[in-house]
Amino acid sequence: MFAKISSLGLFGLNAFPVDVEIDISRGQPQFDIVGLPDTVVKESRDRIRAALRACDISFPVASVMVNLAPADTKKSGSVHDMAIFMAILRAMRMINEDTDGCAFIGELSLNGDVRGINGVLPMIILAHELGIENVFVPFDNAREASVIKGVNIYAVKNGEELIRHFRGEERLSPCESYIPPAPVYDEILDFADVKGQQFAKRALEIAAAGGHNAILVGSPGSGKSMLAKRMPSILPPLTFEEALETTKIHSISGLLSPESPIITKRPFRAPHHTISSAGLAGGGTIPKPGEVSLAHNGLLFLDEVAEFDKRTLEILRQPIEDRNVTISRASGTVTYPCTFMLIAAMNPCPCGYYGHPTRKCVCSAKKVSEYQQKISGPLLDRFDLHIEVAPAEFKDLSSDKKEESSEEIRKRVSAAREIQSERFKGTSITCNALITDDKLREYCTMDNDARASLDRLFKSLSLSGRAYSRILKTSRTIADLDGSELIKRHHITEAAQYRIDDENRKTQDRK
Repeated sequence: MFAKISSLGLFGLNAFPVDVEIDISRGQPQFDIVGLPDTVVKESRDRIRAALRACDISFPVASVMVNLAPADTKKSGSVHDMAIFMAILRAMRMINEDTDGCAFIGELSLNGDVRGINGVLPMIILAHELGIENVFVPFDNAREASVIKGVNIYAVKNGEELIRHFRGEERLSPCESYIPPAPVYDEILDFADVKGQQFAKRALEIAAAGGHNAILVGSPGSGKSMLAKRMPSILPPLTFEEALETTKIHSISGLLSPESPIITKRPFRAPHHTISSAGLAGGGTIPKPGEVSLAHNGLLFLDEVAEFDKRTLEILRQPIEDRNVTISRASGTVTYPCTFMLIAAMNPCPCGYYGHPTRKCVCSAKKVSEYQQKISGPLLDRFDLHIEVAPAEFKDLSSDKKEESSEEIRKRVSAAREIQSERFKGTSITCNALITDDKLREYCTMDNDARASLDRLFKSLSLSGRAYSRILKTSRTIADLDGSELIKRHHITEAAQYRIDDENRKTQDRK
């Protein structure tokens, strides 16, 4: 007796179709699964036996051979349990209804219940592309799966429910398409709580408006972390396409909940400085996304960045430029997207008070230099904005003046992003920070005064090519916040002040 059932597999972000073929024949009773299965797939034999018993169905006393095709592609996880379960029922003639156009994904528990799995969204997207009309998924994954229109999603709680559906005894109804609600920012920390720090607030607004990387440098207690943790409240909402991209990564990582099956707010990731290279960039026997990919379309915050392992930090250089990270293992090579804003915070020296207006630094010049050099020049060059966070003043902290709220800042940021969206329509560029060098002349048009000002800066500071392009991109964002099509002199001047201290420091280091 032969049967074939469709399923879907996943390797990294890449879903692929799987045909579950089964042959039940006379011979020594055994149950084998072939087709390059991993240990978890092989263990499904025991789960399926127990699930069949829970449904009052005896496992066939025969030779049962299951093949997961294509046989040369590694199969991992418990995603194929439901498909193998269905294949056995079809081969035993317990179910005679046609299953063409149907795919089954889900894990079976020993009592016959169907458990949720990771990575449902990319598999449903593939099912839609392949023209599969009906997909049976675990009940806990139904909302996530129903985000994709054009596919009938059936939520299955247990094996008995599945059997009754295909016997025509009690039909399951397709799930309604899930429409994600508008993002709510009420629970996020607000910039209205930050007293003073107008310079740093303005810089972070520019960073959010253009998707720029920024590093905050200041003494302990100056408010670096407090400012950075409020960045999510001023970031513009995700577009639907960005939401799907982001949700796919969180889906395969098992970070979605049944109540919130799609990411509607830009992710904010803040790993501890003890994180490993694999934790930051991704890794594992079967490569999983790291923090840089989990921050895709959002923000990655590195607090006390100088305390991170230097080799771990250097890993960031390639993902920042290429906007993706490739992980190679014996099981295969996976590429994950990682278009993120990088916000870092650090003290200026080991004691934290170098340059403080009132407290004396106890570090030697050598210690200060060594501490600052924990962030390499090439990595530091990848920050568009270098923000000096001054110590909070008493008059600001004690003031009754109402500070500007995140909502007001977010409106300006969103307006600037809309200008960029219109400007870059039809291209792969989504914000000013992603303008490629060959497009600088086209998108960053300056008037004569701005050009002359940038020329003087370039010569006086001996700017690198990367610093030049980043000042120009930041100027483009400031002009967008100003509603100006042309980049003007004051836009260049403001953009330069966020790098000038660092460029001077590097000049002194060279001397």
